[in-house]
Amino acid sequence: MDIHRCRFVSYNPQAINSLAFSHPPSADLAGRGVPTLRLAIGRANGDIELWNPMRGAWFQETVLRGGKDRSIEGLAWTQDPQEDGPMNSKLPGKLRLFSIGYSTAVTEWDLEQGRPLRHSSGNYGEIWCLAAQPQWQPTKKGANGKYLPPADGEYLGQHLAAGCADGSIVILSTADDDLKFLRVMRPSTKRARVLSVTFQNRNTIVAGYADSSIRLFDIRNGQQLRTISLGKGPADGTIVSGDSAGEIRFWDAKNYSLIQRIQGHLADVLDVAVSVNGDTVISGGADQRTVVYRKKDVEKGDKKSRWAEVMHRRYHTHDVKTFAVYETKEISIAVSGGPDATPVVLPLREFGKEHHRKLSSLPQIPQLSSAPSSRLVMSFWDREVSLWRVSRGPASLNENIDGQRHRLVAKVLIQGEENITSAMLSSDGKLLAVATVSDVKLFAVRKRKGDEKALLIKKVETPKAFSADGARLVTISPDNRWLCIVRPDSGIYVARIQSGSSTSEKPVVMPQLALLKRVKRHSRHEKASHGTLGEYERTVRSSVFSDDSKILAVADISGCIDTWTLEEVSNKEGPAGAQVQIKQDADPSDDEDEDEDVIFDLERWQPAASESPIPRMKAGITLLSFRPQRPLAKSLTNGNGQAARATAEDRLLVVTSEHQLIEFEARSGKLSDWSRRNPKAYLPAEFRGVKDRAMGCLWDLFEGRERVWLYGPSWLWMFDMQQDFPSPEEFKGKDEEPSQQLVKASKRKRDPFDDDENERKKPNSGAGDKIARNQMDVHVGTKVRKIVGNDESQSEWISLDQERTRNVEDDEAYEYDENFAASNQSALARLRREDGPAPELSTPQKKGKSLGLNGTINTPTKSVAPAGGAVSQPARRWWHTYKYRDILGVVPLGGGLNDDGEESQSLGDNLEVAIIERPMWDVELPGRYLRDYE
Repeated sequence: MDIHRCRFVSYNPQAINSLAFSHPPSADLAGRGVPTLRLAIGRANGDIELWNPMRGAWFQETVLRGGKDRSIEGLAWTQDPQEDGPMNSKLPGKLRLFSIGYSTAVTEWDLEQGRPLRHSSGNYGEIWCLAAQPQWQPTKKGANGKYLPPADGEYLGQHLAAGCADGSIVILSTADDDLKFLRVMRPSTKRARVLSVTFQNRNTIVAGYADSSIRLFDIRNGQQLRTISLGKGPADGTIVSGDSAGEIRFWDAKNYSLIQRIQGHLADVLDVAVSVNGDTVISGGADQRTVVYRKKDVEKGDKKSRWAEVMHRRYHTHDVKTFAVYETKEISIAVSGGPDATPVVLPLREFGKEHHRKLSSLPQIPQLSSAPSSRLVMSFWDREVSLWRVSRGPASLNENIDGQRHRLVAKVLIQGEENITSAMLSSDGKLLAVATVSDVKLFAVRKRKGDEKALLIKKVETPKAFSADGARLVTISPDNRWLCIVRPDSGIYVARIQSGSSTSEKPVVMPQLALLKRVKRHSRHEKASHGTLGEYERTVRSSVFSDDSKILAVADISGCIDTWTLEEVSNKEGPAGAQVQIKQDADPSDDEDEDEDVIFDLERWQPAASESPIPRMKAGITLLSFRPQRPLAKSLTNGNGQAARATAEDRLLVVTSEHQLIEFEARSGKLSDWSRRNPKAYLPAEFRGVKDRAMGCLWDLFEGRERVWLYGPSWLWMFDMQQDFPSPEEFKGKDEEPSQQLVKASKRKRDPFDDDENERKKPNSGAGDKIARNQMDVHVGTKVRKIVGNDESQSEWISLDQERTRNVEDDEAYEYDENFAASNQSALARLRREDGPAPELSTPQKKGKSLGLNGTINTPTKSVAPAGGAVSQPARRWWHTYKYRDILGVVPLGGGLNDDGEESQSLGDNLEVAIIERPMWDVELPGRYLRDYE
């Protein structure tokens, strides 16, 4: 494979201004979080990313796009009260997301459609901070231990508190699925800006002001309860504050007096977060420090416990601006962010015992596409689309430091306020589709006469039905005849595109769109306490056409896959020569049937495998990809002069957010033979352990190969689909891959006094893996030897760490027994390999692949010459590398059809790709507030 390492795409990750979990932390909650748990990340360009923590896997599900001059400065989640359901059951309340950003309005977001739902603004100042009221919890009554019911007229939902620049605090009600003004509270003295706001309990607000004071208000009547000045006070606090002098102060919850002050930072403290049990505090500041404080046990002579700084680290290169904390019995994490645009997941309860983890600052849905035959690469960012041409082969180092020639040949600026949600360049480089949440645009890309260094971009006139409602995803078919439009509400539409009779004529979009109905699925029943995200999980994340453009597949973040096939219609259903025909017996007043059964030139889209659709996956879908068709001999051509293709290929590769590779036959909805023989348990352990999720894939079918290349933010894996993965039994024998042999050879002998190996097998708390004891900064023994009496031989070692055992029955979010399922899959796979005609398993080569000087992955083959002739050793079954970092995307170059309809291949028969990297050291970040901090 020939690789171009490219860094010319100027995608700039945006600063993180706010973080918020959808659920509050709970020390009583079993398991590793509820299924509806999400993390919202607000960025400086107005985008909001929604991440699913997934027991530490961290999957970016979708992005709510912002717009021009918009910024997210604060986020808050609320959960509506439970409702009465049938049979005395309780229905979960709806989870709702709100944001603020340099304006006087609070915005509620429609998670199902990915755009703002409503705004609430009034006659008050610019909003600087936002907080949600704690959820209502019943309280126990006296000696009988019964729970008290809510008071008459008491609102069981969550109000919002917004702190403003004029000193006022506005209370907004979320009752009746609305956002309404409730009351405003102002201090009696001068009106200083409200810098931060939080709830001490459901009725008391604590606000920090720019005049170095902390004020408390009762939201029931708007009365100011107390003003705390930053002076000295007596000594056990539940209110924690940070100031511009770098001090962390602890305040008594009853009389609001100062307990303790710690100089934790060298500059302004920007945010403070507290663990669920209140014994750990974490702070971030403009000095790039993240500081952890712990409450010390009460010693002799001390009336109350004291706080102490445990340690500090610099996980960020710039300010640590915001935190979000989530905890259960097993998970305990704090996520931090700032101007360096990289979210950092920190262990909170296990701080110092587990590694931190950095999530990628780049989008997990690649904002790239390419036209291999034209060697064009398309990228988009905010409201801008750029087209680059990458020339063949290496160039002189004088022209470019990377040794590759690339040239910006076109740029498109999208009018309007909304950021681009999706864009795609056709495989021949002649069509460009761009979508926002309010509009869909189509452009014709042509060569500019007299200027070979630039392209001419012309807008194509489209029907109102095509562009009016916007889209979250657009996909152009390989033959340029179809455009799939996924609306913001995840409705699937297909438009027919007719190419012009000459290269100078623009293509034409047919006025009628075909609505493709998705298969109805049984909704997942959540517990009432978990809340519900509505139809958000049915959000379509991926769409793809087959290589012959006759099959369309879409997938959503709940794990559902829908497929349609293009079928020919007889003359009885559609008269010959008809461009578009709607079903004759359709009711014109029925809006749902208006776009169904649309016939385009005696063709229409029908559901595939309607009797047995593809079952729902256990996890969300990260990507879909059809196996490309194999081209036949070049001497065989069809009527258009193009190389003839093999029989239609309908095998669909599915990659889930749990790193499961499954292949289906799209027309029948059944597993392919390869997938039946290769369940998840047979995947390489290294691949199953990769933390970053897969982003995309490419296929290499040259020279008889059938390889798929998967890539993520920091890795690249190759799987040979012509061979089966070795079974777990084979790994224990001589058939181990060379990579496993090298790992075993490099392992040190196990120290009998070192329990790190056993500790690594324990589940982490949601961040990184366990830190080896010899690498810990604090070398404190975690075991003591207990001796009873004077006989040391009867001693026993006792661990000081609390064992976090995972009880599957208590895990509310994930009740699936993976070990049991894996054993069943392995047994079935062994039977299928014995009964079915499986490919012959080959012994891997002893010498692995190497990276050549031009980035080509060379596969050495040794020939043996027995009496019968030469026998070449087959290629290995997989290969991987972590050489490439901060990958924005990988796109193919060459290997497509050129303008003459002939197969265009460069540098022989090797697959040629461009790996678009965007390392953070190339990103233009703002200056640091504090440079010489030490």
